[in-house]
Order: sequence, then structure tokens, then C-alpha cells
Amino acid sequence: MTDTTVSEIVTFRLKAHTDAEAFVAAAATLMPFLKSTGAMRSRTLSVDDAGLWTDHITWTSLAQAKRAAKALFERPEAGPFLAMIAPSGMEMRHATIHLSFDREAHATD
Repeated sequence: MTDTTVSEIVTFRLKAHTDAEAFVAAAATLMPFLKSTGAMRSRTLSVDDAGLWTDHITWTSLAQAKRAAKALFERPEAGPFLAMIAPSGMEMRHATIHLSFDREAHATD
């Protein structure tokens, strides 16, 4: 497969007593930076019933994903977002995408 699109999957928990709505608002402030990279294709932020959050970002390449992750930690607007995440147990991984389906892109299917 020649497509090098990758998923960046980060799982984590919030620090105790962190307000979920405030966290989501802080996550949203990162969108202008993420869009400015020109390499982000999509982002989904979710949480399960056990409080495990997943930040799932699709990037045009692994190199772009790593470059953006490194730059994110230097962005002042990332401070509030990062400060709400419990450092223990956070995991980041990357995976090559082999199949993707966008319902809106396939509305006539």
C-alpha cells in the first residue's frame, strides 16, 4: 500500500476533579494549531464509561504526526489541556491506516 496516512491514538485519564467540559474546551483550543500543520486530516476525542479518554488524530504521515506532537508541547495554548491529563498511564501509539470510511463522503452508497 502506498498510502502513508497514520492514526495517532493517545489514551489517558484526567487528573482527579478535572471538569470534563473544561477539558473538552481546552482540547478545542488546539484545533487552530493542528489545522495549521496542514497534515491533520481528522480528530476525534472520546471517553468511555470507565473514564479512559482517547484522542485519535489522523495524519498525512508518521513524520508529520511526530513533528506536530513535538511542536504541541511548545505551544502556550497546549498548557491548560496538558495540565488536566494525569501523566501516569498515558499511552501514545501510531498505526498505518489501511482502510477508512467517511459516511459523508459516501452519502450516495
